[in-house]
Amino acid sequence: MRVLLSPSPTAAPHVLMSADAVGGVWQYSLDLAAGLVRRGLAVTVAVLGPVPSEARIAAAEAATGAQIRATGLPLDWTAATPDAVLDAARALAGLARTLGADLVHLHSPAMALADFPVPVAAVCHSCVATWWDAVETGPLPADLAWRHDLTARGCRAADALLAPTRAHALATARVCGLARPPEVVRNGRAPSGARPRAAEPFVFTAGRLWDRAKNAAALDRLAARLPVPLRAAGPVDGPNGARVETRHLRRLGRLDDAGIAAELAGRPVFVSLARYEPFGLAVLEAAASGCALVLSDMPVFRELWDGAAAFVGADDDGAAARAVQDLLDDPARRDAAGAAAADRAARYGVEAMTEGVLGVLRGLLDGAPARLGGAAA
Repeated sequence: MRVLLSPSPTAAPHVLMSADAVGGVWQYSLDLAAGLVRRGLAVTVAVLGPVPSEARIAAAEAATGAQIRATGLPLDWTAATPDAVLDAARALAGLARTLGADLVHLHSPAMALADFPVPVAAVCHSCVATWWDAVETGPLPADLAWRHDLTARGCRAADALLAPTRAHALATARVCGLARPPEVVRNGRAPSGARPRAAEPFVFTAGRLWDRAKNAAALDRLAARLPVPLRAAGPVDGPNGARVETRHLRRLGRLDDAGIAAELAGRPVFVSLARYEPFGLAVLEAAASGCALVLSDMPVFRELWDGAAAFVGADDDGAAARAVQDLLDDPARRDAAGAAAADRAARYGVEAMTEGVLGVLRGLLDGAPARLGGAAA
């Protein structure tokens, strides 16, 4: 385990946190950074991958109290070669030295493969091997195999390993050959603050539509069956060149937080037919807004939402249409389902997430042996 080079008993611990602005990791990182800053820590967020606009960075700094740095470094899942990932990891380690950081919190275990001067916690938000298991069949193609190898090695290199759900922790341990699963610290999301309106006659979904794991094809078939619009927020073009075409979804494009909050304020029926989701922040945002949920029946969603959502097969658009229609036809049932979802969402708040992560970081600062990786027996 790495140790602090010059721990100070008086200065606020400084956390270097990596992030990306492509998907849910961005919001997770900002919520967590804000929570840590409120608890007296200093936080620098190093953004990898596509660079956010200056206005978006300024808004993030104002909202969190953290410093946001766009690094221009590649993400592990968009990098062209293993060396590009390792170079990015070394650059993050150098940044930790330059900043005098006391801890490093990484959004990807592969980025732990460098000589960091201080302890490293890595979060298993997702990985190509668990994604492939859920979405595709057969062995990993070569381009994903080396990424998986880096992730598995990074899991063993990190001093602490976290995952947002038990189901994803177990899946990660299985594909990476870990002796025990990562510690579960659930993601959290702050309420939007938008004033809810009366439930409106539409259905809503949000996410990276280009990602096959989101199953936009099934959502499109569902949209064709419904008498009300299925409004879909999210990009159809991915940074890796992936693209999805749809005919029946009412596509809204990428919405900012205010745009998502405005959609959810109408308390639509929220649908996700994802085949793979390590947590699902979009579902949490919808639930916190009092939206009735119709979700694909997979272990992660069962773990988080059992008893607070209707479940259907990921590719069973017929069953999804019936579940949605039942809610649209019965306002009292729809309200009750939305209330149940909101009650459950209250368990997954930012404060709980921050305390969970902070407990892990405190263990690292105190020198507790928190390493969770290691070869399976």
